[in-house]
Amino acid sequence: MDTNSCNQPQFSVARRIKSTTRSLSGVFAFRGQGVAFESMLERDFLSRMDFRKDVLSVISQPVQLEFVARSGRTYTFTPDYLVHFHSSSHLRPMLVEVKPQENWRENWRELLPKWKAGWRYAQERGWRFHIYDESRIRGQSLKNIQYLERFRYADYADQDLDAIIRTVAFKGIASVEYLVALHFQGEEALGKSHIFHLIATRQLDCDISGPLGDSLEVMVAE
Repeated sequence: MDTNSCNQPQFSVARRIKSTTRSLSGVFAFRGQGVAFESMLERDFLSRMDFRKDVLSVISQPVQLEFVARSGRTYTFTPDYLVHFHSSSHLRPMLVEVKPQENWRENWRELLPKWKAGWRYAQERGWRFHIYDESRIRGQSLKNIQYLERFRYADYADQDLDAIIRTVAFKGIASVEYLVALHFQGEEALGKSHIFHLIATRQLDCDISGPLGDSLEVMVAE
């Protein structure tokens, strides 16, 4: 249990996301709880956060902030997410605005006042404030996570999965090639699917940013 008060989710949703025809919206199944999103980029962000072992929770639309625009008028800004981390990670909570790169590059002058409001709010609480665009969300890591999803709900014999985990625990770190040769000689595809299932269900961990090939090294997830 996390006892660090800075890492405890203490916020409710400040603004409910409504269905829209302009972009994809829905609810992402995050650790058994539904977290709302209103674009494909936000959904991909949640997928990345869900895969991370150090993330404790994600709250959608956590707070409404007032800011003064360049025109001098006052508006309300609602950051997209508040991410809490396990205390063992020593990471401060993170207030996040998800924004397509093309959008913020074109409109950064208009967006700057609201982002400054988000940064100030986070700083006052000892948090961080970050803008997440495609460069931080999409790429090889997301492709790998999406690929592994097909193995997540596969049904494998517990004794076969336990044997792989015991081997990895004994060695500390092991390659896919080694595990397949040891446990699934002559059945390489079946062996890889078992290992990918264990990664997808977060029983094994790996560097998700690299290729999911024979040389991929895995370790028991903490």
